[in-house]
Amino acid sequence: MPTAILTGQPVPGSSIESELRSLGFDVHLAAGAAETETLLARVPGEERVAVVDARFVGHPHALRLGLTDPRFPLAAIPGAVTAQPAARQTLTRAMARENSTGGGTAVDVDSLADRITAALDADGAGVHRPELGSLVAAVPADPQARNEARQAVAAVDDEAVRLKSAVKARDGFVTTHFISPYSRYIARWCARRGLTPNQVTTASLITALIAAGCAATGTRGGFVAAGVLLIASFVLDCTDGQLARYSLQYSTLGAWLDATFDRAKEYAYYAGLALGAARGGDDVWALALGAMVLQTCRHVVDFSFNEANHDASANTSPTAALSDKLDSVGWTVWLRRMIVLPIGERWAMIAVLTALTTPRITFYALLIGCAFAATYTTAGRVLRSLTRKATRTDRAAKALADLADSGPLAEAGAKGLRTAARRLPGFATPAVALLGGAAVVATAALTDFGGPWPLVAALGYVLTSALAVARPLKGALDWLVPPFFRAAEYLTVLFLAAKADVNGALPAAFGLVAAVAYHHYDTVYRIRGDAGAPPQWLVRTVGGHEGRTLVITLLAVLLTAAQFKVALTVLAVVVALVVLVESIRFWVAAHQVGAPAVHDEGEPA
Repeated sequence: MPTAILTGQPVPGSSIESELRSLGFDVHLAAGAAETETLLARVPGEERVAVVDARFVGHPHALRLGLTDPRFPLAAIPGAVTAQPAARQTLTRAMARENSTGGGTAVDVDSLADRITAALDADGAGVHRPELGSLVAAVPADPQARNEARQAVAAVDDEAVRLKSAVKARDGFVTTHFISPYSRYIARWCARRGLTPNQVTTASLITALIAAGCAATGTRGGFVAAGVLLIASFVLDCTDGQLARYSLQYSTLGAWLDATFDRAKEYAYYAGLALGAARGGDDVWALALGAMVLQTCRHVVDFSFNEANHDASANTSPTAALSDKLDSVGWTVWLRRMIVLPIGERWAMIAVLTALTTPRITFYALLIGCAFAATYTTAGRVLRSLTRKATRTDRAAKALADLADSGPLAEAGAKGLRTAARRLPGFATPAVALLGGAAVVATAALTDFGGPWPLVAALGYVLTSALAVARPLKGALDWLVPPFFRAAEYLTVLFLAAKADVNGALPAAFGLVAAVAYHHYDTVYRIRGDAGAPPQWLVRTVGGHEGRTLVITLLAVLLTAAQFKVALTVLAVVVALVVLVESIRFWVAAHQVGAPAVHDEGEPA
């Protein structure tokens, strides 16, 4: 149980002790700095501890934001400071210095908690201070100030602020106007019954899988039920994040589950639609796989661009300046958020079209919409990159290299091509990646199944892939390298399976691409959580993008179409088992050892 140390003389009628207990703290009283230091030393090192001024007046949610958020090792609000186990020593040193100097760190500050916070700031400890907005958090110095603070507390509805802050600050039009107005109340209902965000996330996954099962029936009633359940799944998907923000139940495992299940739900639904169409005599597996490839490549573009510019300096892009100007015009903000087809708009479109039309029409609309969105966003990012004067860091280059997913063949080739790569112009890196990928995809699409040309192109792809990563990815457009690699690998599998023209080849290809895409998403989530890329043995075991592409083209040459289908199925199972076992092991272990909690408040996927 976390411990709160109330410092100073208790104030008659104050509710601070009961409020701290309601937040789960074991409360101890300390008259001064010396007693506070003694009590602090007694608190077990694996527990959170807070120092709170006994005169504190404020909203309970201000205390909750300041003292219970698991994402930050150190946090403070006026009159209160807290430390998680990772920062206990830092807090203890600041407390000891404050006690020994008799308040010398900040003599003009009366509150011990605030003096400790000032000492932490002086140490450069990185104290998080949550945005309180209209919430009150104060340490009144006299009865009149206390009365004024209490009146300020009474004037603001604490629960209304908490509900409003549960909704993501930036979201899509459909989510903002059609889901969040009521899903936040579902989140509160869940919080009051002790449900966790992970439980709601799991419920969303189960609902989406049932929706996929309904779509797989191939009946009109099944399609209608699938559309309704898909919307219900999305409501729960919004609810889990809102519940996390409402109750501050952030966790490393929860962030991974939320992100992973979103992809699993959408792609499982594509498979359900394809199965349903097949029951009606319409084979749309190529469309389903194409939709998954397009959506995954869109995400890789997002991830790569963001990582490339994560800590870049000197953003002087005129394109970015124009975007900022457009943000001041309300209707353009919503229009631009809608045309990129974020998850709310995308799932609403899929649900409605599933219920009213056919799987083929649904996939056509999805492909057209996602293709337009991908063109719009990628073109804008290319313009920003070309007109931006920035220095990209080693961290960004490392993240892009990890996202590239280069296997042993590309790594070995890169060592030999390092000198030649340094002589190439800046635009050559993405151009080489694009040309090598386009060659292998084109030969897979335009030549007969079993011919040697895809294998020849795949050998060339290994060389171009090695050349593309032979120098650090710090160029203006080097963030395009990972999405070019993803498109090349996934589309090669798609076209070879389609050319095999044997029943079951495309579903097998769908499974293989889904397994590989999971590995690539897992890489992204590890990087976002500052956990680094997957271990090198895993990347080598599954071959890297160039190794898998080479193996698949080789199998297409050596095997009959029926045997190729079996080989794709076996590869899908093997890759899925390897990456899933390692991914689950990693994230569960990270959660158990108390890795810093993460939560994504970025643009909707």
